[in-house]
Amino acid sequence: MTDAARDAAPLWRPDGPDLVVHGDSLAATAQLPDGAFTLVYLDPPFNTGRRQTRTAMRTTRSEHGDRVGFKGITYATLKGAAYSYDDRFADYWEFLEPRLLEAWRLLDERGTLYLHLDYREVHYAKVLLDSLVGRERFLNEIVWAYDYGGRSTRRWPSKHDTILVYVKDPERYHFDSAEVDREPYMAPGLVTPEKVARGKLPTDVWWHTIVSPTGAEKTGYATQKPLGVLRRIVAASSAPGDWVLDFFAGSGTTGAAARALGRRFVLVDESEQAVEVMRRRLDDGTVAFPSLG
Repeated sequence: MTDAARDAAPLWRPDGPDLVVHGDSLAATAQLPDGAFTLVYLDPPFNTGRRQTRTAMRTTRSEHGDRVGFKGITYATLKGAAYSYDDRFADYWEFLEPRLLEAWRLLDERGTLYLHLDYREVHYAKVLLDSLVGRERFLNEIVWAYDYGGRSTRRWPSKHDTILVYVKDPERYHFDSAEVDREPYMAPGLVTPEKVARGKLPTDVWWHTIVSPTGAEKTGYATQKPLGVLRRIVAASSAPGDWVLDFFAGSGTTGAAARALGRRFVLVDESEQAVEVMRRRLDDGTVAFPSLG
């Protein structure tokens, strides 16, 4: 942490409110103290080389609408705000490496880092993190698999993301399997009825659908992650009352999961659109929304 950051009024206090910070992640995290967080989740732009956009849609009943619903009632489609970000970097690793170092500084001794990427960059990230923090601190490669969207006919369709998991201290990290949601057995006839009723602990392959474009969970924000995926991460790698940090908070799913599970959160995003989405989703009077200018 710089001297200027230490001398400034603190952005965060352990007894303060949950935060949604509008600003660059490096500028924001420079104002946070070493070892303040049990869990740090990074879901950076994936460097796909294209602009990511999602347009919020809503309908209203109309005699001359363009959609027909239940019992033949017609509705007009209204387009809302288009939420987008630029997913192109001249030097992706020059952007990501200092943020990984900051994330590592901010983890406490029982802390866990989750880095969420896709197939384009995850292999390079594994090599980079091994060199930055030590290969012995690598805990898991989680594959989040889903089955939605277009199908390529020229290659195997890409239907998964990868989450790399590193722990600050391989002997002391927090992991509570008892708090994790259980899954049905794929072959229930091979286990006892008691195990069938309880379900099994998830493996490192997570089958979970994306956020439905028409579901209640959607915020309209591009690349919104499902609450179920973040709930599993937060439940396993933090305890009630712990602080959770998200460098690229987007739609605020990390904060929603943390709140539901009794954790505290700091969310950072430099997009005004993202902050407005999070304000609508999370502002219950107990969250502060500081801006770094």
